[in-house]
Amino acid sequence: MQYNKLGKTEIEVSRLCMGILTIGPLQKNLSLAESRPIIQAAIDSGINFFDTADLYNSYQYIKQVLEIKPDAVICTKSYDYSAEGVKKSLDRALKETGRDYIDIYMLHEQESRHTFEGHWEAIEYLLKMKQKGVIRAFGISTHRIEAVRDALDFDEIEVIFPIINVTGIGIEDGSREEMEKAIENAKKAGKGVFAMKPLGGGNLLRQKQACFDYILGLKTLDAIAFGMQSVDEVHYDVAKINGKKIDLELEERVKRAQKRVHVSDWCEGCGECERHCGQGAIKVINGKAQVIYAKCLTCGYCAAWCPVFCIKVI
Repeated sequence: MQYNKLGKTEIEVSRLCMGILTIGPLQKNLSLAESRPIIQAAIDSGINFFDTADLYNSYQYIKQVLEIKPDAVICTKSYDYSAEGVKKSLDRALKETGRDYIDIYMLHEQESRHTFEGHWEAIEYLLKMKQKGVIRAFGISTHRIEAVRDALDFDEIEVIFPIINVTGIGIEDGSREEMEKAIENAKKAGKGVFAMKPLGGGNLLRQKQACFDYILGLKTLDAIAFGMQSVDEVHYDVAKINGKKIDLELEERVKRAQKRVHVSDWCEGCGECERHCGQGAIKVINGKAQVIYAKCLTCGYCAAWCPVFCIKVI
């Protein structure tokens, strides 16, 4: 496993980051017993970097990570804009993980300098916690090119976690190429950069080879976060990251693994998915999109039309 420092921080991370969202309550909802072999396989494969968020309600899995590997690098995020709110979220992360520090604390889904400034009270609190050693680095996650660009004007933002993939699905304000350039400039400015959604939230699984070829070709990334729901997926992603040939049996098992379309809680009920599903497999009911699994082909095409990227294949 290759390890890189995140920008100018002293935090060294594996090139492959395990995203905890996919095994947690919002998606696969695995028990701790079911998740432990997956986490163990990740650690045994050299992964030392794990990403989660306050929203995911998944700190119990992170605590399990730390039981196996106490020095694992943990990144978490919250939407807080006030000092009181972010203190509560940070305290929860510390309490539920059983640790007295968090390696990287981010503000979740930032949009631009306007949201940085609107959340400045929370940022000031986190910077004080950094001085005390309670967090090691501060950063942002984002689906927007503008936020990556604007982060260059803020020395306080040390790590950036943007969405990027071969088709650009999920980028809210421009093209894949524009995001690539913003990431390149962030890297030149000394920011730590690791990528989210390289498989488009599962929507690009039908072209996963192209996804891996693309994301592994981006030399501006310190790490890449993948959601992994099985030991097989861990072994598959690790082999890809390390440039190893995939065993044919492993390839078949991963290919056959059952997937389904998942609609996240933040669906706004706009109806774009329903209008563009040729199978009639997704309907807006009581203000939220709901999947009719008997009709669903798990193609993920509906996700391409979701303006808030709440539809994923898991």
